[in-house]
Amino acid sequence: MKNKKGESIQIIILTVISVLFIAPIVIVFMNSFKSKLFINSTPFAFPNADSFVGLANYGEGMIKTGFLQAFFITLFITVASVFLIVMLTSMTAWYLVRVKSRFTKVMYYLFAFAMIVPFQMVMFTLVKVSNMFNLDNLIGIIFIYVGFGAGLSVFMFTGFIKSIPVSLEEAAMIDGCSIMQIYFKVVFPVIRPIIMTVAILNAMWIWNDYLLPYLVIGSEYKTISVAIQYLRGGYGSIDLGLMMSMLVLAIIPIVIFYMICQKWIIQGVIAGAVKGYYTRNYFQKNVCREYRRCRLLIFRLEHWNGMVHICLLGLTESSQKNCLCEWQKK
Repeated sequence: MKNKKGESIQIIILTVISVLFIAPIVIVFMNSFKSKLFINSTPFAFPNADSFVGLANYGEGMIKTGFLQAFFITLFITVASVFLIVMLTSMTAWYLVRVKSRFTKVMYYLFAFAMIVPFQMVMFTLVKVSNMFNLDNLIGIIFIYVGFGAGLSVFMFTGFIKSIPVSLEEAAMIDGCSIMQIYFKVVFPVIRPIIMTVAILNAMWIWNDYLLPYLVIGSEYKTISVAIQYLRGGYGSIDLGLMMSMLVLAIIPIVIFYMICQKWIIQGVIAGAVKGYYTRNYFQKNVCREYRRCRLLIFRLEHWNGMVHICLLGLTESSQKNCLCEWQKK
């Protein structure tokens, strides 16, 4: 009985917290279908026959803000920045983990320090430097985002890569893989969960960012966040109906991206929490499948002494010996 009461209390508390988090989004969505007069007077009321304007706010807002152009500019910056952040920082983290030297230790602490420094401390210097080196354009701001996103991304990748047994990479090296083949055909598939976690975090940050695009590229290339701010009129007047409708359109793409990547994000969180070990199912679904795809190694699962032994059998003439990798059985 006590356990049931405790579970009921937890469910009630979590439900209340969920409602508090979702309520602002619901209010924005609800007011996006109301005229601005009724939004100011009754912001928490549902649309009725008098206040409901249908999709008029959405159509007018897209015209006034140039939403389609801003959408594609934001999409280009976000996709390019996230791609470069994921590729460059994952390679960097792999290098920092596998190469043990003073240089790699110093570099790791520099990345960790860069993660702590707030943007506001360097924004004026950044604007000056970006103007000096002609980075105040669509291509330049991508490299600026890579610099700001590198700290957290390297930190997350490093923690995950430490849990990958180095014997897996050694087996691929014995089979004749080059460094790039080891990374893209062995390491990269294994770190896919944390890749999706890093991608969604950086995508949410870059997609919703206002200050950096406003300072660096200004009004020449308007992102969605910058374009929405231009709905503010003189003397502080704001058409809340148009602004809220554009906020809804700005939220939808990142929500869809999160829902698509949700499975891998959860895997990344779980795998990062259980550091140093992989379950048999995780190995079979991720590592083994990628080995079959690259056709470099074949293998079989064997069990003895409470361990899962993955016997990697080389296909090339130069490596006829079996390479054994061990994972603790969960």
